[in-house]
Amino acid sequence: MNQGKVDVLLGLQWGDEGKGKVVDVLTPQYDVVARFQGGPNAGHTLEFEGQKYVLRSIPSGIFQGGKTNIIGNGVVLAPDLFMEEAQALEASGHALKERLHISKKAHLIMPTHRVLDAAYEAQKGKDKVGTTGKGIGPTYTDKVSRNGLRVGDILDNFEAKYAAHKARHEAILKSLNFDYDITEVEQKWLKGIEYLRQFHLVDSEHEINKALRAGKSILCEGAQGTMLDVDFGSYPFVTSSNTICAGACTGLGIGPNKIGEVYGIMKAYCTRVGAGPFPTELFDETGKLIRDLGHEYGAVTGRERRCGWIDLVALRYSIMVNGVTQLIMMKSDVLDGFDTIKACTAYKVNGELTRDFPYDIESGIEPVYETLPGWKTDMTQFTSESQFPKQFSDYIAFLEKELETPIRIISIGPDRAQTIVRK
Repeated sequence: MNQGKVDVLLGLQWGDEGKGKVVDVLTPQYDVVARFQGGPNAGHTLEFEGQKYVLRSIPSGIFQGGKTNIIGNGVVLAPDLFMEEAQALEASGHALKERLHISKKAHLIMPTHRVLDAAYEAQKGKDKVGTTGKGIGPTYTDKVSRNGLRVGDILDNFEAKYAAHKARHEAILKSLNFDYDITEVEQKWLKGIEYLRQFHLVDSEHEINKALRAGKSILCEGAQGTMLDVDFGSYPFVTSSNTICAGACTGLGIGPNKIGEVYGIMKAYCTRVGAGPFPTELFDETGKLIRDLGHEYGAVTGRERRCGWIDLVALRYSIMVNGVTQLIMMKSDVLDGFDTIKACTAYKVNGELTRDFPYDIESGIEPVYETLPGWKTDMTQFTSESQFPKQFSDYIAFLEKELETPIRIISIGPDRAQTIVRK
């Protein structure tokens, strides 16, 4: 039997690494692209042929004809936002209903989940986590506490199930004395439910494993980044799902022995959105310059991203917990004009030097930097590795040595064509 293969692609930092573009570039090598966790708080931006698209729940392989795209059981889905996203793609000529399959076991984000999100954040005051307010956390909370509403529920006695879940949420909101009005949102949400019924609603774990037995290849697409993982990230300033490689197994029903390559995506520097610790954050003009040059604003939220130098302590940790086999470096071009580049190689924790990522990075952390010469070259038009200036090749070699993992793909601009695969 010709057993297929499963490769996993995920972010190694605090999200926003450029996963969407890379999935789109890699998709021609695969038969199936599957999202395994997260919700519409993810914004995967793709640019090609003069068009820009932002995907929130739909896998980034949707633009390559003839590929099956799967929204897995580990994803939480907002029917109204999904409808908005899908209809925009259909209007631009992409045949979604033929290519997109949705797991019946994926959980639904209800309108009241969004209200709960806002209510819980308001309660925290200055200790806010900085959620996107999309209802992701409360939906995963319901899932874990065995109170969730799933995609498969829309096929049987849905109205009664929805009413029961809504009533439970309303009782919680009443106890929190939180005022809200979901009338308009709920109307659109219920239209989204009807729209959802038009798609292939499937037992995705069976579909994926049958594809593997048939010798097909699958690319698993993660959302957010490793440092936002609920178990291994900078808790409590994390997302509500497992963003690491293991999440592909639980979020799609794939056995760990089926996983082959693990592509880890990183920026040539570091960014973070919302609250939470960020050891290499820059509060000076350099940080602002990186933000402006890199257009570091959230694809979905529009929020300013905090910017800093690359953090190799955090990256080594991410590579370890994911079992990364190949690295992909994005936004190298953003640093094209800098005289010098800094890289954090270790932390001083309360005066003690360490190369290991600690339990708590909120206080007492001082990044230890190595300074490297910049390449001062516009690389955005380059088409091969042979054109790289020596200083940039040296930067790559330095990173590979520090991270003990090969950098296979380098992005030098936002367009699909601005991607260099190294030999």
